[in-house]
Formats: sequence, C-alpha cells, structure tokens
Amino acid sequence: MKPYRLTFLSVFCLVLLLPVPMGGEEDRTGELMRKADSLRMEYRFGEAAAAYREAIASTADSVARLEIAERLLLAENGENMAGFVSDPVVVARHRFHIDDFFLYYPLADSSWVAVPNQLDTLGQNRFSRASYVSQGSDEIYFSAPDASGAMNIYRTEDRDTVWSLPILLNEDMVSSSDEIYPMLSKDGKTLFFASSGLYGVGGYDIYKSSWDEAKGEWGVPVNMGFPYSSPYNDFLYIDTDDGKYTIFASDRYCPADSVDVFVLEYDNMPVRKEFTDMDALCRLCRLDPEDGLDGGASSHDDHIPENVDTRRYADKVAEVRELRDSLYDCLASIDTDRGRLAESADEEERTLLIGRIAANEILIPGIRDTLDRAMAALQKIEMEFLFNGVVLDPDKIETESDREVVGAESGFVFTRMNPREGLSLKFEIPEKKFDYSFMVLPEGRFAEDNTLPPGLVYQIQIFTLSKKATVKQLNGLSPVFESRTPTGKYTYRVGVFRTYNDVLSRLNAVKKAGFKTAYIVPFLDGKVIKMAVAKTMEKEIDIQYQIRMSPSGGVLPDLAIKAVSQAGKDIVRVEDNGRIMFVAGPFGSRIKAEETAAAVKAAGVGDVTVSRIGNMSSK
Repeated sequence: MKPYRLTFLSVFCLVLLLPVPMGGEEDRTGELMRKADSLRMEYRFGEAAAAYREAIASTADSVARLEIAERLLLAENGENMAGFVSDPVVVARHRFHIDDFFLYYPLADSSWVAVPNQLDTLGQNRFSRASYVSQGSDEIYFSAPDASGAMNIYRTEDRDTVWSLPILLNEDMVSSSDEIYPMLSKDGKTLFFASSGLYGVGGYDIYKSSWDEAKGEWGVPVNMGFPYSSPYNDFLYIDTDDGKYTIFASDRYCPADSVDVFVLEYDNMPVRKEFTDMDALCRLCRLDPEDGLDGGASSHDDHIPENVDTRRYADKVAEVRELRDSLYDCLASIDTDRGRLAESADEEERTLLIGRIAANEILIPGIRDTLDRAMAALQKIEMEFLFNGVVLDPDKIETESDREVVGAESGFVFTRMNPREGLSLKFEIPEKKFDYSFMVLPEGRFAEDNTLPPGLVYQIQIFTLSKKATVKQLNGLSPVFESRTPTGKYTYRVGVFRTYNDVLSRLNAVKKAGFKTAYIVPFLDGKVIKMAVAKTMEKEIDIQYQIRMSPSGGVLPDLAIKAVSQAGKDIVRVEDNGRIMFVAGPFGSRIKAEETAAAVKAAGVGDVTVSRIGNMSSK
C-alpha cells in the first residue's frame, strides 16, 4: 500500500493542475460530492474517484477543492485496498447500544472505565465511550484528547508507587484526526487501534502496529484492510486470549445510537486476494454470519461457542437456586398459613387457609423431584469439569449466572461484564522546564542558570546592589540574571535577546515596571562588548528566523495557513528524511516569529519550532 504522504501529494498536485472554473457551480459541486460520497460508501471506489475529480474541477473555491481532494484520497485508497482483501469465517454478529457495547467483549471483568475519567477527562468522542484498564496491569495504553482536542494514544507504566507521566507513542501513530481504542495483544507485541486520520477509506479504520525490538518502539501502523476496515466506522479490535476468535465493532448499516459487534474465526495466516467486483466486496464486508465469500453457509456451527461450558453450568446453578427458592417459599407459605389457621376463629378464613395449605402440599413433591434431577445434572457437569482438570469457583459461577447474556442463538454467547467503578491513579509530578522568554509576571523570577548563551545577545540591566536582591525587588520581571562585579556587588539584568530591535522593544516595559534607569547591555560569548561593536556585528550577521511546522498526516490546517498568511509570509513544503514539513519565513524578529508560531499551534499543529537562519543558537 502507498504511504499516506505520497498519496496525498499526488492528490494535492492534481488539485493544482486541474482547471479552475469561472464560478456559479456550487450546486453542481454539491451534487457531485453527494454522488461521490454515496458511491464510496457502496465500495464503488473507482466511480467515486471519478466523481470527486469532476467535483474538484467544478469549483473555484480553494478550500472546497482541498476538502474534496481529501475525500478523493479515500476513494483512491479504497481502490488500492481492494487488492488485499481477507475472507474470514463469520461466527456471530449482535447489535448493542454504543454506550456499553464494549462490556460484551470477552475481556477481564471490571476493566472498562466509563468516560470522562482520570485518563480521558473530556469524554466527548462519539465512539470512545470507555478506557480499558485491566486489574493488575503494569502498563496502560489509552486514548485521550491533546491540547487541540484530537484523540491520541498514550502509554503509562506502573512504577511501584506512582504511574509514569503519559507519553505519546511516536509520530507514526499520530494523525491529523483521532486515534481511539488501543488494545494490546496477549503477547504484548502487537497494538491494535482505530484511526480516522491515517491511510484509510473513511470514518475510523482498524490498524495494527508491531513492536520493533531493535528500535525499541512501535512500527508504522498498517491498515487491517477489508473487511475489518470499511468506509464506515470500525474500531475496538481484539484477538481473544484463547486464540479462537477475532472481535471488532462497526456502525456499518447501524442506527446512529448502535454498533454491531462481529465475531470471526481467528486466522493466523490470512490469505488475501484481489477484488475487482465491488458488489462482491460490498457483500463480503456486510459480514453476515450465514454468508461466506461464495454465498454459502458459514461453518461456525461446528465450533464450540465461547464460554458455552461455563454458561451451561451457570444456567444449571441458576435453575437449582430457583428450585430451592420455590421449595422454600412453598414450605414457608404452608408454615405461615398453619400458624394463622391455629389462631383463626373465622370459618370462612379457615376454609381458605386449609385449601391453600393443601394446594402447596400438592406442589412440594413435584418441586423436590425436579430439584433432585437438576442437582443430579449439576453434579454430572461438575464431574465432567473434574475429569477434564477444570477447577470451578462456585461463587464466581453463581455471579456469572446473574449476568445478562445475548446471542446464544447465533452460536456465540455475549456475556455482559461489569464496568469498573471509577479510577484513581497517582501519576509522577512533571518536571517543569524553566521558560527563559521575557515576561512581566505577578511575581518576578530569577533565572535557574545565569550562564548566557554563546554568540551575540543583549540584556537589560536593572540595578546593582551591595547584597542579593529579593524576588519582591524584581517587580515581576522574568528571567532576571545575577552576576558579581570585581568589587563583590551584585548586578541584575533581565532577558536574553538576539537582536537590538528585540531588546529595544522590551526596554520600555522594563522602565514601566519601575526601573527608569534601565539600559541595554550587549554581550558576545558571555562578555560585555561596546554597543557600536554589537550593532556592526548584527548588520554583518543579518539575523532572521523561520517557522518549521510538521502537522500530523502531512496536511496543514486552513487556520494555520491563514495565520502565516496574515504575517505576510510564504509557506514552502519540504521533505526531511521522509518527513513532510512546512517552512514559513523569513522573519526579521524572533518575537514576530514566535507570535506566528503560537497562532499556528492554536490552529492545531502540535509540532512547531522557531529556528534562526544563521550560525548562532538561542538559549
């Protein structure tokens, strides 16, 4: 399959090369888009791609053209993925409400924590309704929103008394959209998850990433392909620990509040084949339990259903308990009626009580007989378990018998697990990195490191004292550097600035903070130099700055493009060691570059850096 960035580049180039219409085509564009979307949802990817291309050519709106290009990419991906299709045996399918479908997965009890919770504090994703945190686990993979609101996959590990600070896995696992429901394989070497932003065909697709032992990180995610992924939303994929089944959920052909949970036979070595008949591919992806690839009957009836033995035992336990309860109720009713009969003088009441006692006495032999047969059947099942070396926990089995079960008629029993009640994890306290940006704060701060960076820099000197200054004397300035004079006095200067214009623009703020005699001091490699020398050096160096942006998925959001455009700068798309980046500039002022970078970050681009075009570094 083609890498996402190369496929998008081809589509982006197509957008630029297609002729631009003169306008007045909005209705036509909308009609083509609806047609293309419908074709894509029907797996007719080639026809959908043609309609998307026609829609691009029908509009002059650059934003609309890019949006259509992204959908064209989905259709092209579908054409590629049709060459690698699996044909799993479908065991069962059952529909659940979207709010609790995950509780019917055959996973550890009390492992799902509803959102919002301590890991996902917002809990606003439509499909991600819980976090999987199994009891006794020493590591947790979970999905949570980042600063932009996009769902990312994080990992944390147990460090005896605290959990490590959650970290993102790597850039390959982060897209321009959401990643949800990360699930680790039993051997810990494969991570399954769903993404709506990686290489796919629309909605959430299912991916797997393998652990690279040599690199010590997760590998590039691979789309699981049809029929696990589809143009709809597919997520929460697991392989059962017993090695029998593959299970995942999807909203294909479901009402808005529901999802179908599919149970497939686990296939360790799937044979993938090419599909040219899109109608056949569409039928396959419906995953009807009664239909195989060729329309024949599925072979799932020959397999032992999940938990069928323990369910049979649990059902018999429930039957015995119910019969015992019935016998007890009958005997207790007889005792109560006999007591009332001995005390009653009313002939009509006595006649009623005598009749009721007789009726209950007639029922007792039948209940006892049925109970004896149920007890014998229960003992027989217990002997079968004992013969097979299976140890049963009666209390646990009795609890299991109270659970809601569905789907037994399909050959697979979906048992409802209990949710986990709350979550209380203690995390490490993050180490705060000192910010050397010039600021006026409610309370001033001394620099953690008084060493100046190499090269030409400027500071603003605020005062010299015979003894150490206090925080209160800083009047909110940060960062304030301290140095000693040859006579032992303490000199205090604020900020680290790379250009004379930058330091000059901050001088008035320092004076307004109460330091009216403040003045600028230039340094070269940490030593004071004359201002004239500094200005001459600065002219020769011609310091400029640029912004480097690396958006997830290789697509720069429209708001980020607008932020750079408002600064009057151009954007150049580059590839650095296979990584797509965008460079904007040049900026004559670091302050202006940082302000624009902040606007780009606010637009949803997490990886944004400001770098100086020249040969000196900044602190």
